[in-house]
Amino acid sequence: MEIEKQSSVWINLQTDAVQRARNGGGVPGIAKMEQLAGKSGREILEAMMSGELPYPPMNETMNMALLEVGDGHAVFQGIPLLPHYNPLGTVHGGWFATLLDSALGCAVQTTLPAGRSYTTAELSINIVRPALHTTGPLRAIARVLHRGGQMATAEARVEDEKGRLYAHATATCFVFNARAATP
Repeated sequence: MEIEKQSSVWINLQTDAVQRARNGGGVPGIAKMEQLAGKSGREILEAMMSGELPYPPMNETMNMALLEVGDGHAVFQGIPLLPHYNPLGTVHGGWFATLLDSALGCAVQTTLPAGRSYTTAELSINIVRPALHTTGPLRAIARVLHRGGQMATAEARVEDEKGRLYAHATATCFVFNARAATP
């Protein structure tokens, strides 16, 4: 019974985060450059969380949501589902990679001033425990280790509600001046 109670708290937090964005007008999509102009990386993420800006469509595909951001810090939570399985009957490594890359990248993004962006240059993941659709919510908690002018590094852990480690990762991100996409 205690496990179900804990699980429902984390599930409710993820549901609330998604609903908060939708209530603010948020929909899955891609923000336009003019919507991002003048906003720091953290302000962009906070605007996505409030629904002022669209949130990434990948969040719905992977059943995950951004729960928290701070300076050099981001928390994503996901709940693995049967569609996330590999042929061997466990959650695919790509699901872990997406959850971790999202948290790592957003942690880096919180450190960026307006007009700067990033992309993942390297991602290294270790999955140490398999997950199933019955595992329940898993959180990727990321923090920036270093941010220079062109490169940033971050680390993250994926844990369940009991603090059990499922995966850990590091990322190196390339930091650059944002510009409008060309067709």
